[in-house]
Amino acid sequence: MLADQGLLKDAMDDFLLGSRAADLIDAEQLYIRELDESVSNSLIISDNTVSALVPANNRVGALSTTDPEFVKSAQETYDADWDASETYNLRTPPISRVRSTLADEIGEDVRDVFDAILAELQSARGDGDGLDEVTVSLLAAAKGEALLYDISKWGEDVGIASKATFSRTKTRLEDSGLIETEKVPIDVGRPRLRLKLGDDRLRAAASDELATIAQDISG
Repeated sequence: MLADQGLLKDAMDDFLLGSRAADLIDAEQLYIRELDESVSNSLIISDNTVSALVPANNRVGALSTTDPEFVKSAQETYDADWDASETYNLRTPPISRVRSTLADEIGEDVRDVFDAILAELQSARGDGDGLDEVTVSLLAAAKGEALLYDISKWGEDVGIASKATFSRTKTRLEDSGLIETEKVPIDVGRPRLRLKLGDDRLRAAASDELATIAQDISG
């Protein structure tokens, strides 16, 4: 994949897309490089075909040619662009690693809730069209009544976000009534906080309903 940096960043900021792309990169099935400037159209180039993607009424089609000279010219042009470009630095962790470490470190029940919430979402970027990955993690942890310390440490270790970001998001979710916390004493140091769902509608909801209800509550 070869695209301009701004387009790549905008697309990969969606955790649903970015984390799956990271899985493909880890499996050496996808390579992404960034261009310094935008291109006029989107192309798919194979050994024998060049296809231009055409959007229409929320659908996408392809106009293709198999003309050998044109295909060869397109391949040479974009091969040169590829060689001159830099590898895109995707910071989003692979979804398979996120899921496996969440199950190992927090619990399979929390992993299952996390999966169910993500399955509800069209995007996970927290821009009004969906919940972001930190919010999803905290809601799943609250459903399983996990400790804030554990989920935020896991999130930082796996590369989702820093502990500070988890803490700020926890405060925002508390203020909006989505979660609440309970102090849990420990042998040494300050008590830790257990996360719980903060609204009866969330407590009564199935895991695959949490995203919709959370968005309704938070407005």
